[in-house]
Amino acid sequence: MTPRRLVLLFLAVVLLTGTAGQAQAAGYRYWSFWDRDGGKWVYATQGPSLVRPSDGDVQGFRFAVTENSDDAARPRGTADFAAICAKTPAEDGSKRVALVLDFGTAPDAPSGETPPAPRTACARVSPDATTADALAAVAGPLRYDTNALLCAIAGYPKSGCGEQVSQKQNASAAPAPKPAEDDDGPSVGLYAGIAVIAALAAAGAWQARRRRNAPR
Repeated sequence: MTPRRLVLLFLAVVLLTGTAGQAQAAGYRYWSFWDRDGGKWVYATQGPSLVRPSDGDVQGFRFAVTENSDDAARPRGTADFAAICAKTPAEDGSKRVALVLDFGTAPDAPSGETPPAPRTACARVSPDATTADALAAVAGPLRYDTNALLCAIAGYPKSGCGEQVSQKQNASAAPAPKPAEDDDGPSVGLYAGIAVIAALAAAGAWQARRRRNAPR
C-alpha cells in the first residue's frame, strides 16, 4: 500500500470517528401528561382537553426534554388524592381532581428561565369537566399552540412549544463536565481507528519488503 493511500485511509478513519463522537440525539421540550394508576404514573394516551377524569383521580404534568414517551420524565412526588385534596371538601354537583405539577429541572428549562418549584393542587370542577378545565381552574394562565398542544402551565415557560432540542444544546444548562484529566480516555472508535491504521501500516511495510526481496 502506497504512503498516499495510507494517509487517505487515516483521514477517513479520523473523520468517521470524529463524526460519531459529535452526533447528538434530539429530543423535544414539552409538558407531558400522566395518569396515576395506583402507585405508578402511566403516560396518558390522550391530551388533557379530551380526558374527562372521575372524582378522586390523580393526574400529573411534567416539563422536560424527552426523546420519546418510553423514556419521558415522570412527575416527582408521592402525594395521593387524600393528601392533595385534604382541604377541598366534596360538594354535590361537582368532582375533585388532584393535580401534580412538576415544572422540571434547570437543565430542561429554556434559556434564561428558571423552573418554579413542583406543587400540587386540588381542582373542584363540574362533573363533565376535562383535565384541561381542571388545570385551568388551579394553574392558569395556560398557553396552547394552534394544534391545541399544551405549551405552558402557570405561565411557564414564557415562550416555546414542543421545540426540538439536541442533547448538546440541553447540556448547556447542566453542570460543567469533568476536567480532561479525569475523563475516561479516548473513545472506542478512536482506538479502533488507530488499530486499523497500525494494521494497514504493517501490511504496507510487509509488502514493500516482499517486493524488495523478490527474485529479479
